[in-house]
Amino acid sequence: MAKKIIRIIGILLLLFFTTTIAITVIYRFVPIPGTPLMIVRAISDDAPIHYDWTPLVKISKHLPLAVVSSEDNLFTQHNGFDFKAIREARADAEKGKKLRGASTISQQTAKNVFLWHGRSWVRKGLEAYFTILIETFWGKERIMEVYLNCIEMGNGIYGASAVAKHHFKKEASKLTRKECALIAATLPNPRKYNSAKPSKYMQKREKEILRLMQLIGKVEYSKRDEKAENKKKQ
Repeated sequence: MAKKIIRIIGILLLLFFTTTIAITVIYRFVPIPGTPLMIVRAISDDAPIHYDWTPLVKISKHLPLAVVSSEDNLFTQHNGFDFKAIREARADAEKGKKLRGASTISQQTAKNVFLWHGRSWVRKGLEAYFTILIETFWGKERIMEVYLNCIEMGNGIYGASAVAKHHFKKEASKLTRKECALIAATLPNPRKYNSAKPSKYMQKREKEILRLMQLIGKVEYSKRDEKAENKKKQ
């Protein structure tokens, strides 16, 4: 009986790993059709979802820089996890301070594309697993492309193309540096903050993000990603 149970568990684990790896590899090359959060929001809010996949090359170059400045300064340097930020967040929590996020852009992307929202050890464990997968099979440039397309940027608004159209009446490629900073300022809570109608708090965050954008200069992806792009162009 024990051997049978172990065998069944082994088969289930094998199916899980082969399926998740296969899906991750497929998503390296095709647009993401949708995310679990989009489905949940559509059902709970009974409202339309605005989502239009746009290649990274057709998104303003200021937007990757803005989200890196706002969400994950070490995005191009870490392997998916910012352990220093995690330790600091844990230390703050132990001192009773307000909980703050320590998730990287890679972790947020893994969560948005593959998982449900919520707080549990199971979801956190799966988030870490999928983060390793996308770091391994996608690379930084693809992670950024998926992030900028799938991240929630307003009520029913997902991705650069949708927010550019509905908040700024333009194409994603035409977003200005200031507009990108405003969009990045909403990301901690895009259903509360509106990049089209920035509050005083958002205007303050916008200035801070613009300052960080100036310091960082530009987002440089890994050499592996650069080689892949060069092959595509040949």
